[in-house]
Amino acid sequence: MQNRILIADDDREIVEVMDDALRDEGFETVRAYNGKQVLEQLSGEKPIDLFILDIMMPEMDGLETLRHIRERTDAPVLILSARGREIDKVIGLRVGADDYVSKPFSVDELMARVGAHLRRENKHRQSAPVTGIGALKLDPSSWTVEVDGKPVELSGKEFQILSYLLINAGQTVSREQIYAAVWKDAFGGDLSTVTVHIKNLRDKLGAEGRRIRTVWGIGYRLERDLP
Repeated sequence: MQNRILIADDDREIVEVMDDALRDEGFETVRAYNGKQVLEQLSGEKPIDLFILDIMMPEMDGLETLRHIRERTDAPVLILSARGREIDKVIGLRVGADDYVSKPFSVDELMARVGAHLRRENKHRQSAPVTGIGALKLDPSSWTVEVDGKPVELSGKEFQILSYLLINAGQTVSREQIYAAVWKDAFGGDLSTVTVHIKNLRDKLGAEGRRIRTVWGIGYRLERDLP
């Protein structure tokens, strides 16, 4: 089955370029030119497997659109923004974006990122045993997380980071190891992305979030016992 990708940017020429490149690779595409059109597509019967969102759009900007997307789906979201707009990147990752691409961008790089995110999503959705620690339970097959039996809504990358920490519970792992395991980005990336996602993860897990301990100068460790 074809993966379905939504492209949202008010620059129609950029949308055309991305659309052509994605269709050439066999993806099904959906176009949107503002945030409201994105939400209309999100409400449709056919699910979206990955979103590419520009930050600066009319009607509803990319960040507000992203907030609405995260209320409905954990599908990967790549945000686009002009170079030098570091604040867009930070806010976007806090809201729930999975990756960030600066304009102007290389079509080859964008395609590589899209492909990598979709491969990871498909792999992680394969059957795997439920794992957990304390009141925390994670089910890789259904992509669900519970604390004390209550569901916790996580973004795709937050889910994958938590899964990696659970696999390595009791061991200290570096930000580089987390980034390599979760993003697997051949082009490298900003390790502050990991820091932002860890903070969001702690906040969402409540008391169980205290298990994620910062090991200064090294990385993070998921404690087997609550501190």
